[in-house]
Amino acid sequence: MAEAADIIASKASIDAFHKGAFYLKQPKENGHRAGIDAMLLASLVPEDPSGRLADLGAGAGAAGLAVAYRSKMDVTLFEKSPIMAQFARQSLQIEQNLSFAQRCRVVEADVELSGQARVAAGFEDNAFDHVIMNPPFNEAGDRKAPDELKAQAHAMSGDDLFEKWIKTAAAISKPQSQLSLIARPSSLQKILTACEGRFGGIEITSVLPTQNDNAIRFLLTGIKGSKARLVMRPNLIMHSDEDGARNYTAIADDLINGRAFLCRS
Repeated sequence: MAEAADIIASKASIDAFHKGAFYLKQPKENGHRAGIDAMLLASLVPEDPSGRLADLGAGAGAAGLAVAYRSKMDVTLFEKSPIMAQFARQSLQIEQNLSFAQRCRVVEADVELSGQARVAAGFEDNAFDHVIMNPPFNEAGDRKAPDELKAQAHAMSGDDLFEKWIKTAAAISKPQSQLSLIARPSSLQKILTACEGRFGGIEITSVLPTQNDNAIRFLLTGIKGSKARLVMRPNLIMHSDEDGARNYTAIADDLINGRAFLCRS
């Protein structure tokens, strides 16, 4: 734990999100730093949500806090890494976050647990109205991240990771609750397979750097127990190429700064 305390005490930054609407304490040199992916994930939660939200693999809590500050939801940040869980706890103590921090809690637990072990770790069955997740996306053959903390956040633990994460999401979700996630296109088939029999009415938005690029991410929502058909939504183009500059498109800028939401059709 001495190493954890050192990272938290001396190798951290406090960063503003949504133009200073809330702040996050996170690793400065080691570990996963939240950014655009987390904000796009948060944008999948409706503009005026209610009830309880679970952020699985929350890291320092960026996506969950992006929902908490703009709503009255009770938010639970589930994070396996003791270091990242402590960053999340310290984020809740930042002065600018105190107005909503009392509605947030951090649970240090492994999303991949199952059965009674999962319940004992704090994953309540049929308890949440929304579940969001940004699962680890690097496969075993991918180049490993340079530091262990970041590697843990990015690397899959096995070929059945998505099955385990979505199984947990289904177990803790209320009927008709919404699952939202962001992932790489290479993960789509496994995620759709894991959703079968659990989440339906799947809606997918491909995320492209520019209109001439292939997708680098996709955003997915589904409803627990729904039998509705899959829908491919219009692509989300992140940057324009006007005048040789790669500025954010208007919709991308609004989404990552909490001014717009990718509501279900």
